[in-house]
Amino acid sequence: MTQRREFLKFLAASPLLTDFSVFAQEVEESLGSKLTDPREVINVFEMQALAREKIPPAHYGYLATGVDSDGTIKANRDGFSRFQIKPRRLVDVSQVDTNVSVLGTEVKSPIFLCPVGSQGAYHADAELGTARAARAKGHHMILSTVSSTAIEAVAEARDAPIWFQLYATPGWEMTVAMVKRAEAAGCSAVCLTIDLPGGRNVETQALFAREDERDCSVCHNSQRKPKPMRQTSVPSGQNTAWDWRAWDVIERLKSITNMKVILKGIEAEEDAALAVKHGADAIVLSNHGGRAVDSERGTIECLPDVSRAVNGRIPIVIDGGFRRGTDIYKALAMGATAVGIGRPYCFGLGAFGQQGVERVLDLLNRELEITMVGSGTPTLASITPNHIIDTGSRQMT
Repeated sequence: MTQRREFLKFLAASPLLTDFSVFAQEVEESLGSKLTDPREVINVFEMQALAREKIPPAHYGYLATGVDSDGTIKANRDGFSRFQIKPRRLVDVSQVDTNVSVLGTEVKSPIFLCPVGSQGAYHADAELGTARAARAKGHHMILSTVSSTAIEAVAEARDAPIWFQLYATPGWEMTVAMVKRAEAAGCSAVCLTIDLPGGRNVETQALFAREDERDCSVCHNSQRKPKPMRQTSVPSGQNTAWDWRAWDVIERLKSITNMKVILKGIEAEEDAALAVKHGADAIVLSNHGGRAVDSERGTIECLPDVSRAVNGRIPIVIDGGFRRGTDIYKALAMGATAVGIGRPYCFGLGAFGQQGVERVLDLLNRELEITMVGSGTPTLASITPNHIIDTGSRQMT
């Protein structure tokens, strides 16, 4: 094993290689197993390597998978290479301020923890570890409908209002019951996910499942309890079906809650304009982490058009492929109010629990602040489209 590591390090450093990325992940995986302290991890990619070693294969496959050939996952990453940062000089950057307020939620960083379901599959800390890390580092959190942990416990662990991500249910009464439960738990917004109207083809998940030698029926059987949020009691009476695939869903949700109503899964500028028209309080520009449609278009590539359509009227949160502080900076420059991460903090969770989540947040915040200082933009408001050049084409990896 030692000889293999040394050989991989030699290959990684060799000037004869024209594409280091071919070997990067394998190098990180080989070296990652030596790290036992989250403070030793140097970036999100290394944390991913550690998580891959520690999370059971089938569970890691669920986290890592896209749809079809995972083309949209790749596009989410490749899309950042289309945009270059244009630094400005001789600007006072002695004090950097990353505080942001979105729909009344005030946090220390524009990096939001986006909803990821079933976090108990990655570490025993599950969503409680994520919430405690968000609290410790001053980050906003959105909780998934299919969380492993009850919303009341997560809200208590975060000790501040969170947002509740809602998957549409077959029955309206169940939807009402979940929304009211979230509001009672202290959530300040409901974030309706609209990008999964049907099934999806998760080939990477299936491939990883083949590597898992555990007896999955021990945990996954026909008698298992539903996720905590789906145990929400429904008032007596018929749970009538409802069609949420229409723009009046915004008004319908607003009629049953005082929470803000956000649409998650907007990718087209036409839909962004319609969201504003129909009263959405914010949107999340998202392709579900490449898990909805294999469009092969990164969310960062959608952002300029979506930003123009919204024209500052409501906040835009964007997620999809963010792994570096420079990625976050580019999105803020092109009109995003905040940036969501999902897999990165789950890599931290899987590798080290709460401490791993905190380390991922520290790494990304540090990289963002370095980029802000180096680019002459000491505040989020000072980051503008003038700091970005659109080259019009990606660098393919």
